[in-house]
Amino acid sequence: MATLTSAIDPASETFRANAAVYDGLLKTLRERQAWSMAGGGERMVQRHRERGKIPVRERIDLLVDPLSPFLELSPLAAWGLYGNAVPAAGIVTGIGTIRGVTCMIIANDATTKGGSFFKETIRKHVRAQDIAFESRLPVVYLVDCGGANLQQGDEVFPDQDHFGGAFYRQCRMSAAGIPQIATVFGECTAGGAYIPALADEVVMTAGNSSVHLGGPQIVKAAIREIVDRDTLGGAEMHSTVSGVSDHFARDEMEAIAKTRDIVGALNRVQRTHGDIRPPRPPLFDLAEIPGIVGADLTRPFDQREIIARLVDGSEFHEFKPLYGATLVCGFGHIQGLPVGILANNGVLFSDSSLKGAHFIELCDQRNVPIVFLQNITGFMVGSDAERGGIAKNSAKLVYAVSNARVPRYTIVTGGSYGAGNYGMSGRGFRPRFMFMWPNARLGTMSPDVGSSVLMDLRRSSISRNPATEVELAEHEAKLRRMFDEQSDPYYCTARLWDDGLIEPADTRDVLGLCLAIGAMEPPVTGPRPVYRM
Repeated sequence: MATLTSAIDPASETFRANAAVYDGLLKTLRERQAWSMAGGGERMVQRHRERGKIPVRERIDLLVDPLSPFLELSPLAAWGLYGNAVPAAGIVTGIGTIRGVTCMIIANDATTKGGSFFKETIRKHVRAQDIAFESRLPVVYLVDCGGANLQQGDEVFPDQDHFGGAFYRQCRMSAAGIPQIATVFGECTAGGAYIPALADEVVMTAGNSSVHLGGPQIVKAAIREIVDRDTLGGAEMHSTVSGVSDHFARDEMEAIAKTRDIVGALNRVQRTHGDIRPPRPPLFDLAEIPGIVGADLTRPFDQREIIARLVDGSEFHEFKPLYGATLVCGFGHIQGLPVGILANNGVLFSDSSLKGAHFIELCDQRNVPIVFLQNITGFMVGSDAERGGIAKNSAKLVYAVSNARVPRYTIVTGGSYGAGNYGMSGRGFRPRFMFMWPNARLGTMSPDVGSSVLMDLRRSSISRNPATEVELAEHEAKLRRMFDEQSDPYYCTARLWDDGLIEPADTRDVLGLCLAIGAMEPPVTGPRPVYRM
């Protein structure tokens, strides 16, 4: 297999300037990740400990196998919302290994608003379940929640992807043979009670845990019965009387140990498939990526330089290298796992669209998972492009992405705009995982193009809606701010339009974990759709 070379000079002025700017982006990312890790703040965490409770991420550290990785998803959910009072949307989700079994872990953080479910909390919970369902991962729920945030009833209760959707998914996964395990560390009231009630196996912790459809206040108001929390739904009652709990734990450490034992007894073998090889490091340093990409999206960079720092041995078998130059396609391995890569080197023309559709068909035929490296302003526009069939040819790429049966993974390395986002497996096309770099932007249009389009429309209405040049300039500035704000990576990740912001230097490890999860699925068999038409 051919080995990629690199034209990057780390001593060049451009490289050093890019790296310096990117250092600022990484500093901001780490500061905001620290906000997420802090949960409800020092005072609430201390209060949590005084009750004999372990903070949520420490619970996860104790649950997963020693020295094994934990891939946390969407840690910056709800950033910038609610006055930043709901770090990580009050819930930690991610993938880890328990007794040798790869599992999805969904854990409430009771130091943040009592673990209540805001709309972003539910989006994050449901997203984790969807990943688990598609990848057939057992789900372990570490439950410590106060149910739905009643002040957002219209945004958390009635729709299919609201709170009820989480229970629906839990039932469907259990029926499909995907284990659902719940360990209760705190109060589970109202809808929150259904998380352990619907689980296949439940652990409850003495003292702090309780499960009840209506808490003492609701019981008093509804039937005028006065009862304390433990008598109503405590761990001892549910373990010895109701049978809601399958295991009684004296404290949280014992509850975590029992949860590990349950996973160890699942009799679940997760075999991997495909041309898996011993992993080899790339020939070039991932730490150089910030100096290559910088933060100015108007400056192009060659995605081959990124690929050379991601794939094993920097070996890459490029497909159609002399055709459709604005889309780089080819095969390689990442952390020993086979992969096909599609990466943007400019706007998508008809030829690059057809090339991409053809390559996706090959990956689907060969059971090779696909990684998309997005840096795309969109498909080509203009009379020449339309006469060349861009509408149909771009649709062929979109069709191929939609119908590929192998796992797809997306990394936004730069811009991700318009229909280019669709053709390169954006969120709407359900990639298994989608991550963004801190320099990335995602939106309908770039701030320059979007504000220009809307200003043209505004100027065309001058006769009906007069405005001075000063007012027009103010309107244009407002439009640019809007497009810039809504395409910001933190705006996107706060609303769970991705699975998290990651540092470029971590991309190879993150992709390796994701590819390993996909490799546990048996190869797809049967007739395949044809894309190259």
